[in-house]
Amino acid sequence: MDLFETIATRRSIRKYQERPVEKEKLYRVLEAARLAPSADNRQEWRFVVIQEKETIEKLGGAVYGQKFVAKAPVIIACCAVPSEEYILKCGHPAYAIDIGIAGDHITLAATALGLGTCWIGDFQEDQVKKILNIPDSVRVVELLTLGYPDSKPSPRPRKDLNEIVYYEKWS
Repeated sequence: MDLFETIATRRSIRKYQERPVEKEKLYRVLEAARLAPSADNRQEWRFVVIQEKETIEKLGGAVYGQKFVAKAPVIIACCAVPSEEYILKCGHPAYAIDIGIAGDHITLAATALGLGTCWIGDFQEDQVKKILNIPDSVRVVELLTLGYPDSKPSPRPRKDLNEIVYYEKWS
């Protein structure tokens, strides 16, 4: 699958087969995250991979209204270990953007390998930290479910480029 086909076919998967993800494929999606760019090459991301059913079910209880999370074969907690609160000159915290880029690398690599993902942002960070024994100084930015899709969602509507792109100036 070429890159543009991967981008076009990626979907948020909310139903997974009861099939384990092979170690090799898991390694490849994590390697894709490791290769992502980061501000000042700080690489402050850390990833907690959860495959034990009991822990996954507990994490499902820390997520708001998305029951499918408790049934995912794998959850990846995408975390940041900011050595300091590194704020970009534009005013945004670097770690949040860096985790977003690394997380997107995971979603695209997973799609290319025949896996599916869903980006979860509605969770109780304090509960996730407690379940996964994550230190207070670390931020949990997102959870990603990962596994073999048990459904093939249709593409969601997207705005035309002429509705979202401006050239030279905002118009």
